[in-house]
Amino acid sequence: MDQTPAPHMRPKLTWWYLLLVIVPLLAAALITHYPLLTVPSAQPESLHAAQAVAHGPLTSPLSRFLLQLLVVLGVAKSAGWLLRRFGQPAVIGEMAAGLLLGPLLFGAVAPEVQGWLFAPQSLGALGLVSQLGVLMFLFVAGAELDLTSLHGRRGFALLVSHAGIALPFLCGVLLAFALFAQHGPPGVGFASFALFMGVSLSITAFPVLLRILSDRDLTHTDIGRVAIACAALGDASAWCLLAVIVATVQASGWGVATVSLFGTLVFAVAVLALARPWITRRQIPVQLEGRALIALLLLALACALVTEALGIHALFGAFLAGVAVSGNARLRHLLVERVEPFAISLLLPLFFAMTGLRLRVDGWQASDLLLGLGVIAVATLGKGIGTWASARSAGMPNVDAMRLGALMNTRGLMELIVLNLGYELGLIGDRLFAVLVVMALVTTAMTGPLLDLIERRARR
Repeated sequence: MDQTPAPHMRPKLTWWYLLLVIVPLLAAALITHYPLLTVPSAQPESLHAAQAVAHGPLTSPLSRFLLQLLVVLGVAKSAGWLLRRFGQPAVIGEMAAGLLLGPLLFGAVAPEVQGWLFAPQSLGALGLVSQLGVLMFLFVAGAELDLTSLHGRRGFALLVSHAGIALPFLCGVLLAFALFAQHGPPGVGFASFALFMGVSLSITAFPVLLRILSDRDLTHTDIGRVAIACAALGDASAWCLLAVIVATVQASGWGVATVSLFGTLVFAVAVLALARPWITRRQIPVQLEGRALIALLLLALACALVTEALGIHALFGAFLAGVAVSGNARLRHLLVERVEPFAISLLLPLFFAMTGLRLRVDGWQASDLLLGLGVIAVATLGKGIGTWASARSAGMPNVDAMRLGALMNTRGLMELIVLNLGYELGLIGDRLFAVLVVMALVTTAMTGPLLDLIERRARR
């Protein structure tokens, strides 16, 4: 039955709408603003002013967070686009943009605006969301560790990856002798400081390495497969070493540290020996992909919670959950397709911004520039020579060994995650944190030019 009113009824409906809707709303508005019905407040006038400011435009927590989100994402994506024009991965531009939003550039050019936009009391939501982004990123990074790539080259990958860790680790420990007196935080022993310096110089950014290989169409070449296998094994080994350091630093004694490490080891064995084979055998129909994705995210959060409760860190649990999923190609593809774009595009720029906000330029000295150059040289030579020498000893041609050394020197986001973890634990101070962050950016940006230089030498 047609319920459309006749044309002659429409004016009548309009008048009823005015009478029943507009008139009551106008009456309510007039009553609420009628001066005789206004009850004076017993609150002081100063409190009224404070409340007016607190509820003004762009001062509520949600509006401030949305504004921060817009600024961070806008600057990060613009910088990423610009760096891609110069032949660099977009993530390097996003990393640099996040650092420049802090006191390093934004705070130096417009300190009042930067101080208002990123006021310390407004960073709680930004920090928590950025940590969630890092968890999701490490979950996907663990899933991308395709351990089947080690088949046929396990011995070679073990030698090269561990040699590429051992030499820069030794260089970092030796560097700690020269830095501890001036840069060792109060209350931190030399052993913890030196071990962390060793790990910070040993990291290879496996996800960034994958993108560099993809951009250069090297993923399915022999050198690409070797680099992926070595980086995968090296990343897993470096994270295990870092877990030991975190456990010893956060524990109140060796007994507590031993319990944390033993509990983490048991949990890791259970995940890899029980959960990983079961997940690998699962066949996921297309109509159940949504449920499978939710189950995977719950797995990542649960593993992160367990390792956090064990006194290691939530990041290790997320990485471990990703490794458990890595054996199932369909689920791995699902994570890379659905979760990775969200984590990298939206959440990780917030982590870069939080890293930039931690940089303190007021305590910098002229000697820090020389220190930064020295750290970059030591990190590059340690990683490059360790990888090149081990690859050559295993029979790899000289040019390919040099290419592999340049690729393993990529530190990228993984290095920033390690540095932020060390900074949160109090293992490094503001000045050394800034120097190591710059080292992470420079060594990552060096990868492309180094590969081009090696290619030119090879052609000659």
